[in-house]
Amino acid sequence: MNGLQENLHEIKILSDTAKVSNCEVIICPPATLLRNMNDISDHITVGGQTCHSNAAGAHTGDISAQMIADCGATYVILGHSERRSDHDETDADVHATTLAAWYAGLSAIVCIGESLTERKAVETLNVISAQLSASIPDKATGENLVIAYEPIWAIGTGLTPTLDQIAEVHNFIRTYLENRFGYDIGNSIRILYGGSMNAKNAADIANVSNVDGGLVGGASLKAADFSQIIQTLG
Repeated sequence: MNGLQENLHEIKILSDTAKVSNCEVIICPPATLLRNMNDISDHITVGGQTCHSNAAGAHTGDISAQMIADCGATYVILGHSERRSDHDETDADVHATTLAAWYAGLSAIVCIGESLTERKAVETLNVISAQLSASIPDKATGENLVIAYEPIWAIGTGLTPTLDQIAEVHNFIRTYLENRFGYDIGNSIRILYGGSMNAKNAADIANVSNVDGGLVGGASLKAADFSQIIQTLG
């Protein structure tokens, strides 16, 4: 919940950075900025932050996947830890909204991750397995699905898992995807890391096995900061 019309000038800086980068750069702004950002975001893809599972109806305050697509966006983030905690979204909800996103022609960025309590209880991989199984519908492909692993305890705290911890989870996710969807499709689905990624640690994290990019939070709010990450990854 950050960003006003007056902040859109930041996109010009990011567009210049993205133009010379090998990264696919996606910005997921508040719904109020989707259309305007899409109109000015050369070399940047735009996505929504969440969507409702229904295409339309009496759901005041919600936004449908079709509405997001109508603004020119091509991605939507689903099941972010803040949605799960603030709005009690369940894996079943994420499953339903993913189907809605696909129906609207959007690619779904599905977020999964464990709490600090679950990490300390050595339940991380069990939690990840359960979330993957319940959140992701059948018929996933590398075109319609991106997985974002976000250890909840590392979001906005400045804490970051060790590279070995990140590798363990990302390798586990890759194996799960290969086993469920087949080797080719499982390898085509990108796995992002999201948990206090910044310009200082982006290079090290990106070099970890099966890390295909980042789901960047606070470090993406200023173009100068986010540009450094894009340059590091690209």
